[in-house]
Amino acid sequence: MFEDLLSPMHLVVLGIVALLIFGPKRLPEMGAGFGKALRGFKDAVTGDLARSELETTASEPPSSVV
Repeated sequence: MFEDLLSPMHLVVLGIVALLIFGPKRLPEMGAGFGKALRGFKDAVTGDLARSELETTASEPPSSVV
């Protein structure tokens, strides 16, 4: 039932529809935003985001509290 859902012809039609709806100027911005969202989701799932935040806070000098 779903074996031919994302055939090349379907992807071409989806690309043309997206181009007509959003226009050529908006599509690269949307693609970049989608890539950042996927990267953030992947980092959150694998736990890389928490590690990078810990490394950032560990590298900062401690604030002096008076």
